[in-house]
Amino acid sequence: MAVSSPFNIGLLLFPHLTQLDLTGPWEVFARMPGVNNYLIWKDRQPVMSDRGLAIVPTTTFSECPPLDLICIPGGPGQIALMEDEETLNFVRQKAEQAQWVTSVCTGSLVLGAAGLLQGYRATSHWGSLDQLSLLGATPVAERVVRDRNRITGAGVTSGIDFALTVAEELFGRDVAENIQLQMEYDPAPPFHSGSPRSASPERLAQAQHQMHDFIARRRAATEAAAARLKR
Repeated sequence: MAVSSPFNIGLLLFPHLTQLDLTGPWEVFARMPGVNNYLIWKDRQPVMSDRGLAIVPTTTFSECPPLDLICIPGGPGQIALMEDEETLNFVRQKAEQAQWVTSVCTGSLVLGAAGLLQGYRATSHWGSLDQLSLLGATPVAERVVRDRNRITGAGVTSGIDFALTVAEELFGRDVAENIQLQMEYDPAPPFHSGSPRSASPERLAQAQHQMHDFIARRRAATEAAAARLKR
């Protein structure tokens, strides 16, 4: 696919997002040639992440230019977005214009709530992956999933893998590999417990127990969004 110049990328910034869902892809996107990157929210006031990092939007819903790629990160604040019609309408509008519609982590549930993943394969954080089926998508337990012009990344750190996949798609493998090298993205984690496939049964059970109440709240929001899509 030909890349327009400049190529406009917009990342949704919202209260209580997980900052690495946003900043991991941003770091990759900012190193791509001929790209304009935008952090988008309803106003220009600093937005607080779920772990207390303040991030400043660079444009607003009303001022945002046409986007070639829209990316929705995830995090606890995603739950509120599931019924935020102003945000969902903005995402729908920009997705209609964009060449690529993308997400990281539970940002895919926001895409689903906007009706943008029906009939698509997609991924999300492992703790909420199954919820995609409520929104008409086919859940896939992979780190990065591409289905036509939808590209979705799994949980948090997968955002870097996702963004490098985008870089290769847009500019070729040489550019993507160069960015990976610049960033010294060469994972060698000290523990092999980073996914349900590698964690011990005990570790997985502990994590599931710790997240149980939060995942239940997220599921309730997803079920409500799914009901609205059927109206």
